[in-house]
Amino acid sequence: MNKGSKVIICDKSPTDAANDYAWQTDLELAHLTATHLPATDFADYLSNYNRQLRYHLPGKKNFSIKTRGGKHIGNCTCCNINETKGDAEIGIIIGDRRYWDKGYGTDAVNYLVDYIFENSSVVRIYLKTLASNKRAQKCFTKCGFAVCGQIISSGNRYFLMELHHNRRRQHTESEEKPL
Repeated sequence: MNKGSKVIICDKSPTDAANDYAWQTDLELAHLTATHLPATDFADYLSNYNRQLRYHLPGKKNFSIKTRGGKHIGNCTCCNINETKGDAEIGIIIGDRRYWDKGYGTDAVNYLVDYIFENSSVVRIYLKTLASNKRAQKCFTKCGFAVCGQIISSGNRYFLMELHHNRRRQHTESEEKPL
């Protein structure tokens, strides 16, 4: 892909596996994303990881988030891509805590959203985030997403957020205007 102001978003590679495994086995990150810790050791994880890199699932794209210097700091996903309906779901994680609260997540989301809108017929991007994850909500709101509902799944409460292509244009144009 290309570069944002702070990050590069690119295809996943085998060199990302060690970080991905560390982040997926991190209790705090699992809590923030409401995911379960993997039940495999790193060797099994790596075998499955490499298989997933070779065989892409239709309607899903996984990307690495790297600093402009090339350090792998997180991941983002575009999934449930439905070009007929014109919508897609995204997810993001900044796994390296040294990059939290410094604008890297916001830059990654902005770049991913722009990339999707410019390179597909998607007109609506949506996501879900834990109601308790205030950091994520702040990031998504900064990027123009708005809460459009709530769901409870597996005992967790999530906010559903969405961004429409025409709203994105309005959001970015208002940011560009001098005060």
